[in-house]
Amino acid sequence: MKFGVALGALNPHFHLDATMAAEELGYESVWLPEHLIFTRAMSRSPHPGQEHPPVPPDAPIYDAFAYLGFLAGRTERVRLGTHVYNIGLRHPFTAARGAQTIDILSNGRFEFGIGASWLEEEWVATELDFTTRGRKVDEAMEICKLLFTEETISFHGEHFSFDEVVFEPKSPQKPWPPMLVGGESKAALRRAARLGDGWIGMAHTLESAAVQIGILRELLSEYGRESVPFQFVLGGPVATLDDVRRWEDVGVTRMIVSPWRRSPEAVEAMKEFAHAVVHPG
Repeated sequence: MKFGVALGALNPHFHLDATMAAEELGYESVWLPEHLIFTRAMSRSPHPGQEHPPVPPDAPIYDAFAYLGFLAGRTERVRLGTHVYNIGLRHPFTAARGAQTIDILSNGRFEFGIGASWLEEEWVATELDFTTRGRKVDEAMEICKLLFTEETISFHGEHFSFDEVVFEPKSPQKPWPPMLVGGESKAALRRAARLGDGWIGMAHTLESAAVQIGILRELLSEYGRESVPFQFVLGGPVATLDDVRRWEDVGVTRMIVSPWRRSPEAVEAMKEFAHAVVHPG
């Protein structure tokens, strides 16, 4: 089991401290949430069955690529992930360039978590059509893969069209930085199984995780990808090695955790969790 740290569960003042502690304590990764803009009035939620937005409009937001680039320069081993980057709100050239740059700066430590974005008002504010978000994400992922692997790239789709562009240098990770699809909806799970190198879920119980992972495995088989390496990433309660074994039995390959109660206690709580669970003994 790999363990990542949820930077989004912290006051940003503690992001660097938590990242440095994650590197020192042997956590595998840190994960930064991402939005382009919030609006004063917000609706919807990324959590299934909920309608109220999980964050206030005044929540601090940072450019994920710039922030992770800064963290890359302060670390050597810990992996750096977006949880998740709303790729449909950008041109894929912008997304691929940011991902490529972090992967180069970190010497191949970037995890490219991608989402379709749950916040309709964010799309309205950027003058984009919320109803097209799924198709735009699909095309953007396909284009990014071409940019990461081909010498000359042409593409003609519903939302993006261009001829003979060149994208250099290529990322250190081959064929590309792992592209993990976030989301709990059937559409998100299909996208993950069809186009992704893994899936990033929300907070789960063992029972709810088993359901989603079961669906994903069926979809991977449907798309002929059952033998392709695939990451199952989510959050959930874990405090003991027995908990870890239960999550592993369900099929989880990485857990993103936030073992603190208050941000000022984060580093000490990460130490206790690491000694008990990440590297016991």
